[in-house]
Amino acid sequence: MSSKRTGAVERTTRETKISLDIALDGTGDSDLNTGVPFLDHMLTLFAHHGLFDLTVKAKGDLEVDAHHTVEDIGICLGTALSKALGDRKGITRYGHFTVPMDEALACVTLDLSNRPFLVYDTPPMSDRTGDFETQLVPEFFRALCQHGGITLHIRVLYGANTHHMLEAAFKAFGRALAAAVSLDPRRSSIPSSKGAL
Repeated sequence: MSSKRTGAVERTTRETKISLDIALDGTGDSDLNTGVPFLDHMLTLFAHHGLFDLTVKAKGDLEVDAHHTVEDIGICLGTALSKALGDRKGITRYGHFTVPMDEALACVTLDLSNRPFLVYDTPPMSDRTGDFETQLVPEFFRALCQHGGITLHIRVLYGANTHHMLEAAFKAFGRALAAAVSLDPRRSSIPSSKGAL
């Protein structure tokens, strides 16, 4: 095994141009310039708490809105994650973490199953936090799941402040993913009784 499991993606469409790379066995360093400041903030938290090294550079049609940029970064992160995992031999596969952020509590449970599925369950949130449309968060995670082969359940159990609820969710996602990608020293095979993920 290489000392750092890494994945890199470059994706260009008529709407976005994105380069992204991730190291699973990192130190939590991030270099982010997505053009969407709130997403930069959330991805910083994800990388820091998951101990992933993450670089994202994006140019998108932000004159329209942030939808294409946010969704396409989700696509790229999922694709890079899948590349970094390779055949997924030896990984723990499952991850779960619960994070409080002041009055908010978020719980994330995931399976690196190669079966994409998202459950996103939160209390009502403000339409925006700053300039960021909060409805883009499930779009980001849906794209990430589809291209990363992740079954992902995100539940914000309660909260009053939209920023706090989303921050808790991204932190919990980072910690749960870190647990799932970790290598189990007792396993060298694919973690499935079927022999395949």
